Amino acid sequence: MLSEFKEFIAKGNVMELAVAVIIAGAFAVIVASLTSDVIMPIVGMIFGDVDFSDKYIVLGGEVEPGMSLEAAREAGANVLAWGAFMTSIINFLILAFIIFLLVRYANRVKERFEKPVEEEDAGPTEIELLTEIRDTLKK
Repeated sequence: MLSEFKEFIAKGNVMELAVAVIIAGAFAVIVASLTSDVIMPIVGMIFGDVDFSDKYIVLGGEVEPGMSLEAAREAGANVLAWGAFMTSIINFLILAFIIFLLVRYANRVKERFEKPVEEEDAGPTEIELLTEIRDTLKK
């Protein structure tokens, strides 16, 4: 069983997957920073100097007006953090679009290097051969 496991781990696909997971983790941090540090401040500026990551609706508990999301949670309030959710959706859309672009580019490169398969003359079918043999035997 151990030798089978070693063989499985040594396969290229497993190693490629491991590298992809590590790169994706690092890339997710970059996208999160892009969203929270670049995109959301611009969106906030457009909508009147609003920081969406700190927006929430109090569902239960005592919260003073203007209290940050973190402070409201620490105070024990039940909050619906819609701003953080919006930020996560924007992160997802950015990641999905970039992955789409990468897959699209990879498919184009793959198509460019694939050789077109030429159809070989398959020759006569079995029925055609049997018909030919029958006709030859009749003569």
